[in-house]
Amino acid sequence: MFENMSAVNSRCGSNLPKVIWTVEILDAVDDSKPQSEGVNGQVTKVTWRIENFSRINNKEICSQHFTVDGNKWQISIFPKGNNVDALSIYLGVADSATLPSGWSRFAQYGFAVIDQMDRRNSFTKVATHVFNATSDNWGFPSFFALCELNDPKRGYLVNDACLVEAYISTDRTPGLISKEFMLKTDSAKHKTVEADHVKETIDNQTTAKTEPVEITTPSPTQPCQNVESQAVEPTEEDVETFFTSLESELSSHDTVFSKEEAKEALAKLDEALSMTPKNELLAMEESLKELANRAAKAVQDKIRLTEKESIKLTITCNLDRNLVRYKEVEQKLAALLAERNGIFISSKEMKKELVALGKEYEANAKAAEEEERSVEAEWERMKDFITSVKGKI
Repeated sequence: MFENMSAVNSRCGSNLPKVIWTVEILDAVDDSKPQSEGVNGQVTKVTWRIENFSRINNKEICSQHFTVDGNKWQISIFPKGNNVDALSIYLGVADSATLPSGWSRFAQYGFAVIDQMDRRNSFTKVATHVFNATSDNWGFPSFFALCELNDPKRGYLVNDACLVEAYISTDRTPGLISKEFMLKTDSAKHKTVEADHVKETIDNQTTAKTEPVEITTPSPTQPCQNVESQAVEPTEEDVETFFTSLESELSSHDTVFSKEEAKEALAKLDEALSMTPKNELLAMEESLKELANRAAKAVQDKIRLTEKESIKLTITCNLDRNLVRYKEVEQKLAALLAERNGIFISSKEMKKELVALGKEYEANAKAAEEEERSVEAEWERMKDFITSVKGKI
């Protein structure tokens, strides 16, 4: 799910599409919880509106550098996917090449591809990561399926413009950035600003293609309905205009109804209501309850998936650290093995020298012993000669 993307800056395309770029500082402090030391509760929001998205030829495009708590960051996007059929998106340390050895940065962040027709349907993902020299870029290689992104019935590409938002914080408070936080942030502003883009675009995206209509034969007991009235759904403006005019007509009507006429009208109304098929209403009520239960279960399943995703991220980070540690230990073992081999070879050579010296010592000792015996024998002869001479004198 996550992937390390090193040296992103060197591969980003130089011919960037037209963009609208904004950076904001949001307040994400929860007043009900005491702040810990070093926690600022602030989130930096980056809005990246990319025009002519479907015509981008670069495999990868990079955002401008932006600063969060004094650190420089950058976003990189693969519009056609990083070797997958999905939009790929990453957060990277922009100045990693110039940072001192042993640096590291913590960040929790989230990405969102905004549904410009209904912000509530925007696609989001969140993550946390400790960035360092071996993993200075981290993100989602399969962030959002391209088939959904390019679906003309959805609002992810409006006027061939893609709206990407990123939320970054160095605060270690768990859950500071969430899907709910991203979707509700500045929702009122998006209703006014983004709605303008959608409003002027809906007609441009509407094609002349006619959807197939199912034609059914009316029941003999029911009168034929006006087909045109079924095909055209009344807008909210039409409904409001109709009831406004109806209210005006009734208020200006001079007819005065008697109590008997009013009671008769109420009786007819009760009779009409009693004719409503109760079984259908009960079935609809059960269906609504079932839908509510299914929606609640879907939310719970999504929460569980998010938790599993967080666990997978933690395990992935731990595996990455273990791999780095394993390589360091492997290098040290290789150096120790090389040193051991050197010691072994030098020890064998010293042993050979020691054996040679031992043999030489034994030979010299034997020669000295023989010389000593020879000298003693000669000394004995000299003593005997001197003794004999003294006897003659």
